[in-house]
Parts: sequence; structure tokens; C-alpha cells
Amino acid sequence: MDILKIENLSKIYGKGETAVKALDDVSFSIKKGEFVAIIGPSGSGKSTLLHMLGGVDRPTRGKVLVDNTDIYQLNETQLAIFRRRQIGLIYQFYNLIPVLTVEENITLPLLLDEHKVDKKQFKEVVNILNLQNRLTHLPNQLSGGQQQRVSIGRALISHPAIMLADEPTGNLDSKNSSEIIDLLKMFNKTFNQTLIVITHDERIALQADRVITIEDGRIANDEVIRP
Repeated sequence: MDILKIENLSKIYGKGETAVKALDDVSFSIKKGEFVAIIGPSGSGKSTLLHMLGGVDRPTRGKVLVDNTDIYQLNETQLAIFRRRQIGLIYQFYNLIPVLTVEENITLPLLLDEHKVDKKQFKEVVNILNLQNRLTHLPNQLSGGQQQRVSIGRALISHPAIMLADEPTGNLDSKNSSEIIDLLKMFNKTFNQTLIVITHDERIALQADRVITIEDGRIANDEVIRP
């Protein structure tokens, strides 16, 4: 079953002679439970693609279907709600709310939706992330690795259709990088969580089931590593 379908996706910034084509007629699909790495040099269009997949920036042309919902047919309010519920975003610099505790940051998507927190599921996620002794801490009281664990918890708490990670280890040392990738892989395998990682690190990319290479706004290669 395809959980994500991209159809003829293009993004052009500017007009006329100054126009820049960041994405050029990109199409692919991802099945539920796949772990896909998207790689490419700086300026290749991979970050633009992430923004399109995450509902953060609208394409010039084309479609993004997440769990059969054409997300760019939604209005801004509908898209914000869909993004919060169905797309888990993990950023390089964590993007945690500094005045909220670890527990409040993780449960924020549910609280914004006025949904009750499933205490059993919350406890399970927190224990896997080894944050059970940090729940009342603020982000500035945590290490970089711990902050990224919090952002993973926040991305997962709503059981999203897809989880997008933008250079999730780019701000971490090698030890914490390995731990974060191992955690993402564990959630992918144990919970069948669809995972898409944008990275420039080929060592991370080669741990994925599939690697998509972006060059000059187009797909240069799409290789299955683990069927």
C-alpha cells in the first residue's frame, strides 16, 4: 500500500529571467513502513522536496498525496491540522518550545488538537527514548541528543502517516548520531512507521531500505537496497 504518492511535483521560485526551478517534475511513491533516504548535494532540491512532502510550502505544480489525501487541495487551516496529525517532522535544530517541559513538548500536537493523551502509549514512547527522568526538564537543561529524542517523541505521538527527518543528526556528535538513527530504525521496524530521512551522510543513507538521489531538482537515481 502506498502511503505517499508524489505526482509531477515542481517548484519554481521567482519569475522571468530570475526564476529558479528547485524541483522539476518529480514523481515517486513510498509504501507504508518503508525507510527511505533522500540524498543529494547542497542546492539539489532535497530540502525543497522535504518542505513539499511536509506541507510546509506549496508546489508550483503537481500533487502530494499522504494516505490518499491530496494535501494541497486543503485550505490553510485544514492543511495545518492535517500536518499536525499525519506528518511527524524532525528537524536538525530540534525546534522545541523553550518554555515547555519535555512532557509538554512531546504531547503538544495532541494538546493543540484537544485530544487526551494515551498515558500507556506516552509512557512506552518515553521509555524507549530514555526520557523518563527528564519529563519536567526544559529544553535548555538537556543535551543535544536528548533534545533530538524529545523531537522524535513529539513527531511520533500522533501516530502520523509519515515521519520526515531533515538532517536529524546534523547537529550531533558521532555517538549521539548513531543512537538517534538506531532509534528511528527501531520505530520504523517495530511500529511499521514510514520514515523518510533527508541526509547528506551516505553512511546513514545506506541503512535505509531505499535511497533516492536528487540532482538539479530531478530524481537522478532511485535504488532499493533492502527489498
